[in-house]
Amino acid sequence: MPIRPRKLIAALALALPAVLTMAGCSDSGDANGAGPGGGDARPVSEIQESGSIRIGVFSDKAPFGSVDANGDYVGYDIEYGEQIAEDLGVEVEWVPVEAASRVEFLETGKVDIILANFTVTDERAAKVDFANPYMQVSLGAVSPESAPVTEEGLADAKILIVKGTTADTYLAEHYPDADVQKFEQYNEVTSALADGRGDVWVTDNTEALAFSESTDGYTTSIPSFGDPETIAAAVQKGNTDLLEWLNEELVELGEVDFFHTAYEHTLAPVYGDAISPDEIVIEGGQVD
Repeated sequence: MPIRPRKLIAALALALPAVLTMAGCSDSGDANGAGPGGGDARPVSEIQESGSIRIGVFSDKAPFGSVDANGDYVGYDIEYGEQIAEDLGVEVEWVPVEAASRVEFLETGKVDIILANFTVTDERAAKVDFANPYMQVSLGAVSPESAPVTEEGLADAKILIVKGTTADTYLAEHYPDADVQKFEQYNEVTSALADGRGDVWVTDNTEALAFSESTDGYTTSIPSFGDPETIAAAVQKGNTDLLEWLNEELVELGEVDFFHTAYEHTLAPVYGDAISPDEIVIEGGQVD
């Protein structure tokens, strides 16, 4: 990717003295007590002065965010996070999160940005600030090929979900009497499905397709249902400086088709011909 003007400016800024030594300051925060878990949102200048950005991602959700055999974070969201850090001129510190903890990690300042496949909803937007989107999704469902569950059969099925996801909210509203089992982590859900503790796993359709395409014996029996939604980076409520930077970053990344390239690296090997990148990729932060 060519060096963009803002990236050069960020690099030059880091060449200047970053911070003055202050009595009472420590590596864990600034003079006001901000730092990991301190609760204060960090603007772009403070992130650059610190030399690193804390980004919350999934560690068990391939191909979007996971840890490989070498202990490295890999995936679609990871490539985005790496590019953000590079263009800020800082190192990236990955912070593993669970679906239900994403809002809390922003509110308490444990992370600067959440990139954990975060679907935009009104409820979440009341608590965090979303940047413009980089992906679009709907709900989908995975079940064994030997016993596929259709949308008509959801009401009578044993449904597996991850707590705190959009699937959790949707099912509570549209299937309040359904038999729903909730788990904290994605690998717990897939284990429950494999063990026969549930009939169907409801999740984002991109995740459903990724799992069924890479796992023998399963099918995305419901490729898409519910309302189309978008996925975006999120920052702490009121962190307008970082939010505006992210939106400008999306425009610049769109000029070089960054997310289509990231798709080819991370998602295409999993999806194959099951889905077109144009069905889910959003460039420039704007839905066509």
